[in-house]
Amino acid sequence: MKTTTPVIKVALADDHAMLRKGVAEILTAFDGITVVMQASNGKELITKLEAAAELPDVCILDINMPEMNGYDTANAIKNNWPKIKILALSMYDTEVNIIKMLRNGANGYVLKDNDPEDLKIAIQEVYKHGFYHSELVTGRMLHLLHDPNVKAQLDLNDRETTFLNYCCTELTYKEIADKMFLSPRTIDGYREALFAKLQTTSRTGLAIYAIKAGFFDLNKKAEI
Repeated sequence: MKTTTPVIKVALADDHAMLRKGVAEILTAFDGITVVMQASNGKELITKLEAAAELPDVCILDINMPEMNGYDTANAIKNNWPKIKILALSMYDTEVNIIKMLRNGANGYVLKDNDPEDLKIAIQEVYKHGFYHSELVTGRMLHLLHDPNVKAQLDLNDRETTFLNYCCTELTYKEIADKMFLSPRTIDGYREALFAKLQTTSRTGLAIYAIKAGFFDLNKKAEI
């Protein structure tokens, strides 16, 4: 008996109309993906989601939008429609922007100058597995993230767990050291130890692990 592959329903929010329509055309040309909703900003997207008879599976958000930016839009979607997966599509490639989007509920992050095939893969990954990891995650971390007992797979002490939580904020390493009443050298030691345990070389990698493993609570509003 032949099984039918479900079509992934996508919504797009970007204030650049030409780019948004271009992305919609690209995605529509892919088998198994359909664009069911477009908006010029986050506020418009939320309004359309509230009125929708059928919700999209994946929302693709720009970060810098008028009315309601990508961070606030992602947060609103996760609070109101937690089953919808979120991809950030942005020109910003700094760790601060990526981590802030992840912290607000994004399941993945794709740069606008990436190949269209990368966006297709990202959509499929967040739909099937709940996260798109790209080059930020090694094979070792990918295995950990797909393990249902991910939180128990690493032997982390309380200080390392606290440090992981702070990695999901916008604090610098120096500011994290101050918050934890430790020297910058000690914080560097925690960072390098976790880099080795997770086989990653970026703070974004640490943040992805912390969020996916449940060390960082996405619903926690107050600063830790």
